[in-house]
Amino acid sequence: MLGAGGAGLARGLRAVRQAWLRGSRGRSVVLARAAGPPGTGDSRRWAGLGPGGRGLSLSAAAVVEAAPRPVQPYLRLMRLDKPIGTWLLYLPCTWSIGLAAEPGCFPDWYMLSLFGTGAVLMRGAGCTINDMWDRDYDKKVTRTANRPIAAGDISTFRSFVFLGGQLTLALGVLLCLNYYSVALGAASLLLVITYPLMKRVTYWPQLALGLAFNWGALLGWSAVKGSCDPSVCLPLYFSGIMWTLIYDTIYAHQDKKDDALIGLKSTALWFREDTKQWLSGFSVAMVGALSLVGVSSEQTAPYYAALAAVGAHLARQIYTLDIHRPEDCWDKFTSNRTVGLIIFLGIVLGNLWKQKKTDETKKKIDYVIEN
Repeated sequence: MLGAGGAGLARGLRAVRQAWLRGSRGRSVVLARAAGPPGTGDSRRWAGLGPGGRGLSLSAAAVVEAAPRPVQPYLRLMRLDKPIGTWLLYLPCTWSIGLAAEPGCFPDWYMLSLFGTGAVLMRGAGCTINDMWDRDYDKKVTRTANRPIAAGDISTFRSFVFLGGQLTLALGVLLCLNYYSVALGAASLLLVITYPLMKRVTYWPQLALGLAFNWGALLGWSAVKGSCDPSVCLPLYFSGIMWTLIYDTIYAHQDKKDDALIGLKSTALWFREDTKQWLSGFSVAMVGALSLVGVSSEQTAPYYAALAAVGAHLARQIYTLDIHRPEDCWDKFTSNRTVGLIIFLGIVLGNLWKQKKTDETKKKIDYVIEN
């Protein structure tokens, strides 16, 4: 068994090396193959291509495909070939950690790396739970029919064992935090487990996802400070929920026809042709809540400039959205990583700007005292 595993690993490493060499010679390479048929958001996609189709970097999907074959179904079950979900889970954590930093200081890099690890594990665990609950539904939806459990690549029992391993590792990450944060983090598990059931009983499963996916907006602050400040954490959490309603409604429009046929619910089916009006309302609420966060945390000009950029990005995203084209819905959905990164950058620069303001204030006070 060890010999077979070693041979598989060697083949994987050779595949990565060959792909890298082909990219370095300037020949185009197919770098990604996301699960799903052509014409959907999970279809075969090009990644990391520069001008003229030259390969610049390996995509997450290519790395998964280069892994030993017996391991690949488990990596796909975690959605490691589609890291956008991990980004969307991780970014609210970075906002909270950044806001909790001392004025004039960068965010705590240890906390950022710890939460990054936790985001990979918890997103993987959430996807495993989702696929276990939805294995019979996934078989009936074109885009999800080849997910590992639905396709029979992994049995329900093995997926359950794998889930236990992921949650054990995630618990190890959580135990690195203070006691308050351990209790707060553990409280989110109920949301993670029950979210996949919401699409059976309500047209608002995206709201349930928002409650679960943005828990890091509370946890990041408490991990740094030891407790939550409601004036900062609650509007930050609310803004994250509004953000999730935006991007996951767009995502749900990819599957609305299949969902309607098999009896699943979503905000995409509820909003229908009024989707853009709803998304616009969520965007206003999101930016408004983030402005309140800025006031509560005494943010500075770079933060508000970032909010203006986010507002413009969301406005363009919604205005150009074609809810009847799955490919466009996927592209708009993935563009939300940019939204999250802009907010994080604004928080970091705004916090560094505080030091400049503090220094100027001290100089003015010293000048007054001297005169």
